[in-house]
Amino acid sequence: MSNSQCPVRRVVRGVLHPEVAVPCREIPRADAPPLVLDAVDAGGPGIKRPWLARRADLARDETGALRAAPGCRITQRNRAAAGEITPEMEWVAIRESLGAPGWVTPEAVRERVARGAAIVPANPNHPELEPMAIGGGFRVKVNANIGTSGEVSDLAAEVEKMTDAVAAGADTVMDLSTGREIARTREAILRASPVPVGTVPLYEALVRAGGRPEDLTWEIFAETLRDHARQGVDYVTVHAGVRRAHLPLAAARTTGVVSRGGAILARWCAAHDAENFLYDRFDAVCDILAAYDVAVSLGDGLRPGSGADANDAAQFAELDTLGELAAHAGGRGVQTMIEGPGHVPMDRIAENIARHRAACGEAPLYTLGPLVTDAAPGYDHVTGAIGGAMIAWLGASMLCVVTPKEHLGLPDRDDVRAGVAAFRVAAHAADVARGHAAAKARDLALSQARYGFRWEEQIALALDPATALVYRGEAAGAHHCTMCGEAFCSMRSFRSVAETIAEPA
Repeated sequence: MSNSQCPVRRVVRGVLHPEVAVPCREIPRADAPPLVLDAVDAGGPGIKRPWLARRADLARDETGALRAAPGCRITQRNRAAAGEITPEMEWVAIRESLGAPGWVTPEAVRERVARGAAIVPANPNHPELEPMAIGGGFRVKVNANIGTSGEVSDLAAEVEKMTDAVAAGADTVMDLSTGREIARTREAILRASPVPVGTVPLYEALVRAGGRPEDLTWEIFAETLRDHARQGVDYVTVHAGVRRAHLPLAAARTTGVVSRGGAILARWCAAHDAENFLYDRFDAVCDILAAYDVAVSLGDGLRPGSGADANDAAQFAELDTLGELAAHAGGRGVQTMIEGPGHVPMDRIAENIARHRAACGEAPLYTLGPLVTDAAPGYDHVTGAIGGAMIAWLGASMLCVVTPKEHLGLPDRDDVRAGVAAFRVAAHAADVARGHAAAKARDLALSQARYGFRWEEQIALALDPATALVYRGEAAGAHHCTMCGEAFCSMRSFRSVAETIAEPA
């Protein structure tokens, strides 16, 4: 790519908070002003440290981690409800408006966070974070799952997966490690990650309980949750909606309970013949989360694991409970989103959105796909992206990446990249359908570059420039591509016709 077509790196400064400096890419264009696109830096600089140093509402706990000072309410939701536009909120407004100046204002971010329609995951113990928002009115986000397993544990490989995922366009990552050195793996990912990091503390709590679900206790879980918050985890999945009364509804399913967290808590409930301790202690869960400004992702432990189980009584009974918990968490200032289904045929996706809105109102919906068919092992990144595009178009706020290795094995770096690429396309397609100005401007700019045979401009505007450049390399230097060749190039032929046709009066 020539220097004249290379994206120019620059920053956009905040007005309310001049220390806010949002990185972006400026794409030069031949026949129009440059198009400004999002960019995420490599992580590590601790960009939030100056903001944190000025905050009087923070104090150090006994471990040295930042938490709410006595009597202070520190969450982004609390601060938004009090009328404050935080540096994180101005950052979000700038980032969401890149390519469409003024599309989102800082006040709009504040208002949406205050009413629970959006979250800005931003634990003060994760100073490397570049703020972002998940929710209505914002660009559809993509999460990539990484993490070790009991079979494969390689800390360096997980950090590389995170880096690759962010480079490919992931807006958040979740560390789902269950293998060796869970805390050390999480620390390495956090210190290198410029995007929010989520976890499922229940997994590590189970390891601390010796791997036996029946030996889990509230005390083990609570201390694990505090440790995650102290390290800087920005959001956690909590499966508080898996209630004892719901379990018989899942017993006759084709694939039973496919959520790891859901299965763990189902075993605990059955062993103790008792209500889920996360449901019973949800107030205490919220107190820990609010103290460190950790957002909660209310886990769908009874999500369908096959199309045959989609939209069943178990799924929707849990969803109704999640709506109750979301309202409760919001009342305590905890930023909240709802996890959605994993396997749903295309004709049943719209019902999920309708039921979500009825039960959970405006709380952001975060879905695993959904996969629209169960018959494509090895291609579940495709089946998931199809469902993801549909459900995001209808209103979901974040899509969780499904890799080609879903249902088959632990994904490697290439699998993660392939999954993120597929879901980045799905999210962008939904943004276009939802009328997001920056997404539409990018599509238009690329189409104009394509019609003008400006290859370098097309590549720079692509969602995955590296892959586009590799494929274009097969015909490097040619004015046309190798699909049609010069003689059969329709756009080339019509351009010569268009030049001779006067526009109609």
